[in-house]
Amino acid sequence: MGENASFWESLIYAHPTCTTWKQEAEGSIYHLASILFVVGFMGGSGFFGLLYVFSLLGLGFLCSSVWAWLDVCAADIFSWNFILFAICFVQFIYVTYQVRSVSFDREFQELYSALFQPLGISLTVYRKIVLCCDAEVVTLEKEHCYAMQGKTPIDKLSLLVSGRIRVTVDGEFLHYIFPLQFLDSPEWDSLRPTEEGVFQVTLTAETDCRYVAWRRKKLYLLFAKHRFISRLFSILIGSDIAEKLYALNDRVHMGKGFRYDIRLPNFYHVSLPETPPVLSSHHLQRGPPRRKPTGVTNCGS
Repeated sequence: MGENASFWESLIYAHPTCTTWKQEAEGSIYHLASILFVVGFMGGSGFFGLLYVFSLLGLGFLCSSVWAWLDVCAADIFSWNFILFAICFVQFIYVTYQVRSVSFDREFQELYSALFQPLGISLTVYRKIVLCCDAEVVTLEKEHCYAMQGKTPIDKLSLLVSGRIRVTVDGEFLHYIFPLQFLDSPEWDSLRPTEEGVFQVTLTAETDCRYVAWRRKKLYLLFAKHRFISRLFSILIGSDIAEKLYALNDRVHMGKGFRYDIRLPNFYHVSLPETPPVLSSHHLQRGPPRRKPTGVTNCGS
């Protein structure tokens, strides 16, 4: 205990105390370095945040090196600051390389900005998702079928990027699928990973469409390696199905002016006037589900 006390005493009291303070201020280079340090530590997260931090800290250490070389004339201060400058420079180059390596085509960049970036998904995670679909956007021409009722196997999960898909069953129109909606989220959710099935509806392109498709087996392998991506897709698919179900509540009724409430199937609310309701922009982007409840008719029928 005495040895520890003597060590701390020697560490604190062994050096001479400052009896007089330097009257003149340090040069402008020293103050510029301090300003760069303050601003640099205000950087955010992510690739661009790291670029911001390492660039300003590197400039700050460079200014400190110049200050130590010209004003202080201290080799040790110059050496440490120059080493730190070199480390920041190397880190800046490395992060810049990573940013360039995760660049995407225009459609994938727009998809990231519209769907994944608002959820806080990093570019590195998004790159794994893009590579899983081979970074390919598939084109579906007008009046061509994406899936045919009772024939097309459920072997992938697709997300519409542009265009509009018409969903029918036995030739009867059900609803549309709009951009940023999954084409086959109900089918995906209805099967377990080891099960197989076929579409119970027909999906036809009403306009020229572009979509991204992930093969079922390949996507499940990605889920097994990255649990975060698995939870992400589970949330996206669940939200897609839930919004379709709630959109159905505004488009169907139970006859005699009573509206069907999917939350309380045994209770009904008085419907709006007989004229079909005007759908909001939110409903135009998120269509109703594909299967109608028994005994329910469309508002326009």
